[in-house]
Amino acid sequence: MSKSPSWRTAKGSSTERGYGYAWQQARLRFLRANPLCVMCTDDGRVTVATVVNHKVPHRGDQELFWSEENWEALCKRHHDSDAQM
Repeated sequence: MSKSPSWRTAKGSSTERGYGYAWQQARLRFLRANPLCVMCTDDGRVTVATVVNHKVPHRGDQELFWSEENWEALCKRHHDSDAQM
């Protein structure tokens, strides 16, 4: 059985995958309102968040992609490791 390609590994630029100007503006606004990594905060550390993570992977679903209830502010370390599991 072949696995269909992930939206994450699909060909095309980040803009073509939905991470264009509108996303960058929404991301900046969200990080200004939520400046600390929620996972570091849970661990008792203060770390600046640099990534807006989708708590539930959107897999290309635009409604889920733009739902701010599905967003969380993370540091790069947590986004690149823990949040992707």
